[in-house]
Amino acid sequence: MRSPSGLRLPGQRRNIRLMPNLATCQGILRRLIAKGDPNAISLAERAINEYWDVTLERGRKSGLRLIQLDVLEQRNAVIGAQHDFAQTVNDYIEKKLRGE
Repeated sequence: MRSPSGLRLPGQRRNIRLMPNLATCQGILRRLIAKGDPNAISLAERAINEYWDVTLERGRKSGLRLIQLDVLEQRNAVIGAQHDFAQTVNDYIEKKLRGE
């Protein structure tokens, strides 16, 4: 009998191939949000842009929405500079999703 972690959801493997750098981008953004340094906004934007550039077109928006959900969770878990940083990152993601 396989454990739940050994089960694969339908389409899961396909999605992983479409968004290979999702975890890297999330990790970078989590570390930057934890620091909350407003001078690091350009680093967050670069991480998002690099994710966008290396991800296949058909996986970009859905992957960026997953990243956005993670950013929003981080934002809602912190206060002060970290909250403001996460909100700024979320605003940038929103612009990216709109094609601006």
